[in-house]
Parts: sequence; C-alpha cells; structure tokens
Amino acid sequence: MHPPNSRYLLCLAALLAVGGCAPKGSQPGDAKSNPNAATGKPLVIGEYGSLTGSTATFGISARNGIDLAVEEVNAAGGVLGRPVKVIVEDDAGKPEEAAAAVTKLVNQDRVIAVVGEVASTRSLAGARVCQPAGVPMVTPASTNPQVTEVGDFVFRTCFIDPFQGTVMAKFARDHLKVERVAILRDIKNDYSVGLADFFKKTFAELGGKLVGDESYSEGDTDFRAQLTNLKATNPQALFVPGYYTEVGLIARQAREKGLTVPLMGGDGWDSPKLAEIAGESVEGCFFSNHYTVESTEPRVKEFVKSYKAKYSEVPDAMAALGYDAAKILFNALETAGGTDPKAIRDALAATEDFTGVTGTITIDKDRNAVKPAVVLEMKGGKQTYVTTVEP
Repeated sequence: MHPPNSRYLLCLAALLAVGGCAPKGSQPGDAKSNPNAATGKPLVIGEYGSLTGSTATFGISARNGIDLAVEEVNAAGGVLGRPVKVIVEDDAGKPEEAAAAVTKLVNQDRVIAVVGEVASTRSLAGARVCQPAGVPMVTPASTNPQVTEVGDFVFRTCFIDPFQGTVMAKFARDHLKVERVAILRDIKNDYSVGLADFFKKTFAELGGKLVGDESYSEGDTDFRAQLTNLKATNPQALFVPGYYTEVGLIARQAREKGLTVPLMGGDGWDSPKLAEIAGESVEGCFFSNHYTVESTEPRVKEFVKSYKAKYSEVPDAMAALGYDAAKILFNALETAGGTDPKAIRDALAATEDFTGVTGTITIDKDRNAVKPAVVLEMKGGKQTYVTTVEP
C-alpha cells in the first residue's frame, strides 16, 4: 500500500473542512433521503447505565429504548430543529463507576441533560453529581424515593416504591389470599431495602403477618441458609424484591429446599434472563412492572412493533421506560425553547398527562411520575398479564 500523495491529502482536508464527521450511526445520504431529518449542531445528551456486569440487561434495554426514541425524533426533524446526539457511558453496575461516568458527561462532554440509571443505588450516585452541577437528570426506572430527594434537577418517569410495595402487598392479600409472608431482601441495594420496607408496612396494615425477614448481598450465589430459616416460618408466599440475577438463583434454591410457595417481587425481576436462570422454578410467581407487551393500546403496539423491527426481540419494561424518559426529555426541551438548564428543569416539572408507552405520565411536586402499575405472572417462561393497579 503506497503512502498518499500531497494532492490527495489536500483534497481530503478540504472534504473534512466542509463536511466534518458524521454522527455515530448516521449513513451517507441520510438527510438527502429523508427531507425531514434534523440538521445543524447536535443537542448533546448523556446516558449512563449497566451495559456490562450482573444487571447488564437493564442498561442494554434502556439504551435500546433511548436509541429508538432518538432515531424517531431525528427522523422527524429533531428537537428545536436540531439533531439529538447521545453520549453513552457504561457504569458496569457499580455506584462508584456511575459517579465517575456522570462526572465525565457533565464536566468533560458538557451534556445539557442526563438520562439514567435503572438501579436506584447507581442513580443516587449520578444524581449527586448532576444536582450541584445544575444539570437535569431523568431516571427511567429507579423507584427508590431517595433518588429525586437529592434535589430539584432530578426526575424520574417511573412510579416509586411506596406505590409498588402497596401494589404487591394488596395483591398478596386480595388476589393470593395469603396471611403469612416472609421477605428475602438485598441489603446492598437501596431499591431492594426500600421496597421490602414498604411492602412490609402495607402488608401489616392490611392484616397480614410477616413471619420472617432474611437478607443477602448483590453478587451472592448461595442463599440456602436464609431459605432454610424462612421455610421454618411456614410462609404462604415469599417476597423477594431483588434483581433478576439473584432472584433466579433464589427461586431455584428455594425449590431445592422444598419451599414451593409463590415468590413475589418488583420490577427488578424484569429481564429475559430471569427465566433462563430460574427455569421452571419461577413458574407461578408474580411481580409488579411498568407495562405489558400484551397491551392492546395502539401506542404500545406501535412501540413493540418498531422495537422488534430494530432489535429483533420483544422490549422489556426497561426498554419502554428508556423510550418514555427520552421522549419526555425531548418534550421538555421543546417546551423550554432552548438549552438553559433551569428552563429544562422547569419544563420537566410541568409535565402533565404525557402519553407514554408505560402509561399516561404526570410529574408531581416531588418530581416523581404518577402512573399505573401492572402485575405479571411467569407462565411457560414468559410474562403474563394479571392486572393493572391505578395510583
């Protein structure tokens, strides 16, 4: 291969000076083939999530949903007439990495807003960077109340654990008709601890009895000692508000120990990996979630169709939440009429009756989303819709 001559280098330099570098993912001729495609200087948004690590499906699904929303808005002319560009950082499922990722996005990349994380502990780490910097942050799926309590630049587009805990406590009493429940919680995650506490409180208020409360830490693989203790309390159901990696193992080991009662949980169960890990052990178990692919709502059917066409798989709730979070942020940018962070913050706070895939969303005074939850049952390795619970 011969070195390029000087004439070639001059031509190349001229081309770069005129055309610049195409955004990642764009193709030559995109704007020409789509006259509505956005042009001009991009609006740069940051995103962080667990693209690797034990909860990688969370980050990957949320990223896919956000990417689909970005693709759609750019094809329709962008936001404020400008294309949206997303800079993505992987936090590997670690709070310290989440803080470092968001620090980079805010200080080095100078993003105008941040979307992420799914897990509450990592969202808390990111929120503590965004709030003092005055950069709006929208978490798609972190349900622990403490996340938005960090400050007025931090928002969420999902329901919170007091509601989710109430939903599952009522479901246990009214649908499963159980009186005795035990809890197995992940003490390393704010999400799991908070959800367990809210479930416990509501279940007692409804006349139920908590007969056991054991704990583990994210990353554990052996839960037999805790399950042996819980089996001895003779529960009618076991509430396990953890993430799918550990929940799958807990389900298998519970069945091995002869603990055959239904397991219940929250949205941290939502991953196709749950059924892969647990197999038949998770059959007949229930968890609260943000939406169901079985919905007949036109907007949900269209989202599922578009997502399957792009990624060749059915979108889980984290994908739908990522999509909604991005769409709500785009709407706020349009309302703000520019990139002033306080104007974006105020526009996010004013979100009302936004039609999303995961429901009609209104942001309340505490910057939390008011919206319904669904309860799903695992049947044949798939999530099956049981009921919807309004806020």
